[in-house]
Amino acid sequence: MNRDEMISRLEDRKTPWDIVVIGGGATGVGIAVDAASRGYDILLLEQGDFGKGTSSRSTKLIHGGVRYLQQGNVALVMEALRERGILRNNAPHLVHDLAFVVPNYDWWEAPFYGIGLKVYDMLAGKYGFGPSKVLSKDETLERIPTIKQQGLRGGIIYYDGQFDDARLLINLARTASHQGGCLINYAEVFSLTKDSDGFVTGVIFRDVETEKEYEIKAKAVINATGPFTDNVLQMDDPKASPIISPSQGVHIVLDRSFLPGNSAIMVPHTRDGRVMFAIPYLGATLVGTTDTPIAKVSLEPVPMEEEIQFLLETANSYLEKTPAREDILSIFTGIRPLVKSEEEKNTASLSRDHYLHIGKSGLITMAGGKWTTYRQMAKICVNHAITMGNLETRPCVTKELNIHGYHKSAHKFEDLALYGSDAPAIMDLMRATPEYKELIHPELSARVGEIIWAARLECARTVEDFLARRSRSLLLNARASAEAAPKVAEVMAKELGRSTEWENEQIASFQALTRIYLPD
Repeated sequence: MNRDEMISRLEDRKTPWDIVVIGGGATGVGIAVDAASRGYDILLLEQGDFGKGTSSRSTKLIHGGVRYLQQGNVALVMEALRERGILRNNAPHLVHDLAFVVPNYDWWEAPFYGIGLKVYDMLAGKYGFGPSKVLSKDETLERIPTIKQQGLRGGIIYYDGQFDDARLLINLARTASHQGGCLINYAEVFSLTKDSDGFVTGVIFRDVETEKEYEIKAKAVINATGPFTDNVLQMDDPKASPIISPSQGVHIVLDRSFLPGNSAIMVPHTRDGRVMFAIPYLGATLVGTTDTPIAKVSLEPVPMEEEIQFLLETANSYLEKTPAREDILSIFTGIRPLVKSEEEKNTASLSRDHYLHIGKSGLITMAGGKWTTYRQMAKICVNHAITMGNLETRPCVTKELNIHGYHKSAHKFEDLALYGSDAPAIMDLMRATPEYKELIHPELSARVGEIIWAARLECARTVEDFLARRSRSLLLNARASAEAAPKVAEVMAKELGRSTEWENEQIASFQALTRIYLPD
């Protein structure tokens, strides 16, 4: 998946595409995989990098959603648990089981949460990841040695899924590409084209790198832009009412010493009404998340001071080793594209159900949802696109479609495990050029060869693309990433044929960005 080759695919096209998708996050790329694997000609356009927004800023969990069970949304939980199992089957190199411990400090918590989690197990059926059970105090401490001991009675253990969101997204994009799809990042759609009857016939987009504009014809156009859904709806109809009620979620990243085991902590109820997690993640400890309604969405949301304090205070309530501000390695913020509800004013209470809307022009919009249900959302959306575009009906095949990188024993590749079946080729690249084995920074696990791989085969175009998403360096250690930026820029400039001026601009831009990810 090389961007220059994707542009060539686009420019060689002489007939309308079957489907054009606007948006390169989980929803859009999932749609691209579904459509391409059915044999449709699909073009996906993303204004920035794949997954730059919400889809790379999740809590890194593929889960049914215990809190949605509390809300009584059994249908959503059942769908998510089924999709969780399907995704583990199709991408075992990226999705794995993770044990969660719910600590109990009051007498009623064990029976109350125990019953709820047994229902959770039951709803998973054959897609279950393991049975929940009650733990004694000693068993809880064995699992979570850093849990606060004062008043601890025991805990309950249950199992869910963990993954790397940005890496899954890139693997999905490569899956779509291998199926014949054309996916282009840094392609900003700024207008829709329509026929004399007002029916949408395509899009006009600008190549951000060259400033060249393209007019694209399509039989069906899909809006899958997440937090930016309303922007495209109003591009279609300036009078369209907003359907998104955005909220932002903040996560803080701490050293692994705060959660040294292989189990996560789940706090079922915090003062803002959300579930809070502390999970082991790529050698660090991730704590989140908040739920703060926001008035305006952006590609680079900024954490609020009260959100940072809330996460530190909540973590301090459950950990013996209490984190302080200076312990934070990185802070990242994502925006939830929640669908509006007249009844619910608190975004923490809004459902993560997906919502499909078809406008008078025929523009198809898929909104809401969550990572775990991306495949089902894509299936529904493509089924509607077939009708709207008068396409030949073909069945969905993604239930058993292996995602790029599929490998059942990827753990044997150690630091390169997330690459799955690509890992041997990256190792060969490093063997052929020994300097490619060098770490980009002593405190980061990424190596120079991974930069080359990302630029050649994963459409990485900027220093941020590599440090934030092709590797997770920025999310794991913002300071170290800022220090690694010159090395990454140097390697990328050589690989992409960029100038010294580009290199310097990239360093300055990325180091300015890291300030958002660092506490004052």
